[in-house]
Amino acid sequence: MTAVLPQPRTAPGLPHPRRLTRVENGERLHSLLWTAGPGRRMISSAVLGGGIGERAWVLNAQVTHGYRRTDPDRHLAGLAAAAGARGPGVGLMTAADVSAYAHARDAGVDAFVTAGVEVRGWAARPDEGTSGSQAPGTINIVVALPVALTDAALVNAVATATEAKVQALVEAGHDCSGTPTDAVCVTARAPGPGEEEHAFAGPRSLWGARLARAVHRAVREAAAAP
Repeated sequence: MTAVLPQPRTAPGLPHPRRLTRVENGERLHSLLWTAGPGRRMISSAVLGGGIGERAWVLNAQVTHGYRRTDPDRHLAGLAAAAGARGPGVGLMTAADVSAYAHARDAGVDAFVTAGVEVRGWAARPDEGTSGSQAPGTINIVVALPVALTDAALVNAVATATEAKVQALVEAGHDCSGTPTDAVCVTARAPGPGEEEHAFAGPRSLWGARLARAVHRAVREAAAAP
């Protein structure tokens, strides 16, 4: 008798975001809001909802050039609440127009990217970094996997997304590894009781390879936009 191995459970892909518009300091600004719903674990470098944990939504908000608020987490939380988001979530910022986002999908992995590459450079530089608050990042990556990942694999997924971003930028002719304040958010399905999580998300693993291809295509498209 041939044993039938259980297939890994998957979740639906992240839906396309709601486009939101507001007027702030006399400027018309846009935001993107993804409602992931319950049962999602996320890892992010975002100022709001960063780290690893269960999150229900992701907000990518455009802010004014020369943003000077010292409470960006509070600002983002207020924008999300005004849009009807409930529960814990992730909030990203950028001075780029987020209404012109790029999307790519590869075998169940969705990648959404907003990019403004006017201020860019290489990560390793001879001068010292700066402390304290910084201007909002201009390349934001939101990527969703339909499977469950361990904490280590979530970290691995962030590294893979970053590698794919740099590859796309270089191939697009940009002499840089990114902008000074890029941010990333990776969302995966929370595991069910007794379910084994995927332990790897590097670029040669099954799901890491799919993530890399999706991010690569989305960054190429976003960075090429006028």
